[in-house]
Amino acid sequence: MSMMLFKELTLASAETLYMVVVSTVCSVILGLPLGTILFCSSSIKPMRKLKNYISSLINLSRSIPFIILLVTLIPLTRLIMGTSLGVHAMLVPLTLGATPFIARLINNVYQTLPEGLIETGFSLGTSTWQMIRYIIIPEALPGLIHATTVTAITLVNYSAMAGTIGGGGLGDFAIRYGYQRFDGLSMLITVTILVILVQLIQIGGDKLAAYFDKN
Repeated sequence: MSMMLFKELTLASAETLYMVVVSTVCSVILGLPLGTILFCSSSIKPMRKLKNYISSLINLSRSIPFIILLVTLIPLTRLIMGTSLGVHAMLVPLTLGATPFIARLINNVYQTLPEGLIETGFSLGTSTWQMIRYIIIPEALPGLIHATTVTAITLVNYSAMAGTIGGGGLGDFAIRYGYQRFDGLSMLITVTILVILVQLIQIGGDKLAAYFDKN
């Protein structure tokens, strides 16, 4: 591998890492309230219409393949970021694609909490907000970390797909060098880096979840 190609690969790896980290943080910021509201409207303060609306919205969003979502959101991406190309522009579809995914995971994590937890909280006179802040989220924290880990790994795959429409990162590198130039070595190295990145995210998430589970 030439020095120029090595620099391109290093830059592509950094771009992928940037897209995954930023979009994961943004999707958690949006998905945590959404998943929490979905759970609360079902189990803490039942509001059937709100629950059905949010659940339908999440299911509808998750049913759209990400590659189609990428193309569909090009006008919105251009409106927000000023362009539909590059790593910064890809943050919009990556975040919007992952938000309903993590919201559903978060709701599922809450569903696994002990049934008597909510009753105990209400018996102590807590409000809905206090219930969420001091009981539900702390108890669900290891599961929430696992959900974030799964989302980050999914975003690694999404970021690779983003390269097909000029999103940069390892996906773009694989298309330009591995596919268009028939360079099998570049493709193999790209796949290897993606596998290593996924493994590191999974190991880090598992260790972090285990730490909070013990504490």
